Amino acid sequence: MSGVLRLACLDAEAPPLFHKSPDGVTRTGYEPAAAALVAEHMGLAVEWVMVPWVDMIPAVQRHEADGVWCGQSIIPSRQELVDFTRPYGVFNESLLVRKGAGISGPDQLDGLRIGAIAGSTNMALAETFPGAVTVAFGGESDDVFGEMLAALESGAVDGVVDDDLVFVPLDSDPRFELAFTVRTGNRWGVGVAKDRPETREAIDAALAAVIADGRLEKVWREWLPTLEFPFAEGV
Repeated sequence: MSGVLRLACLDAEAPPLFHKSPDGVTRTGYEPAAAALVAEHMGLAVEWVMVPWVDMIPAVQRHEADGVWCGQSIIPSRQELVDFTRPYGVFNESLLVRKGAGISGPDQLDGLRIGAIAGSTNMALAETFPGAVTVAFGGESDDVFGEMLAALESGAVDGVVDDDLVFVPLDSDPRFELAFTVRTGNRWGVGVAKDRPETREAIDAALAAVIADGRLEKVWREWLPTLEFPFAEGV
């Protein structure tokens, strides 16, 4: 890795997970802070490779990045493409709706248009809602999360599904309200090319170290103070 840990992610505004980069280089938020901890433990500096959602895993497969560190749930379809480290976060999934929608459960979504990123765990959950009409948002966009929120505000969709942490700052937004949360317990990890097991093992060992010594928990409580730290009893 020659002194640098190159990590793929999209460049978008999705706090507290991450903020849009002000200069195309630096990033802030929970994921960038956690990645910086791991890189520091490895004696490396982080370099972000910012690409659209659909190109993150391909960028790793092409060795243009050492790993994907960008909201990747550890699911079978992705495990066919890359190998994952242990998780650096465990998150549930929520439905965000327009303020005053009066929705409190999946049984109230019959006939409503529910958006999520195509091929994501969020879309898989949306497809289980009885009678809901799912609307897929393509990962080709540089800001798919922003596009989903714009569609919700305009009425193009009636709700959007995403992981609970990205909705934390939006629950007080006058435009929206959190309808409900499903405790799916999605484990997020760093995806590494299958032909680079030594890279995955190095990142995994560094993650284990910053979890064990409490450094990751400190970063978690800084960025995600309303969410329970999932590794208090170990990974």
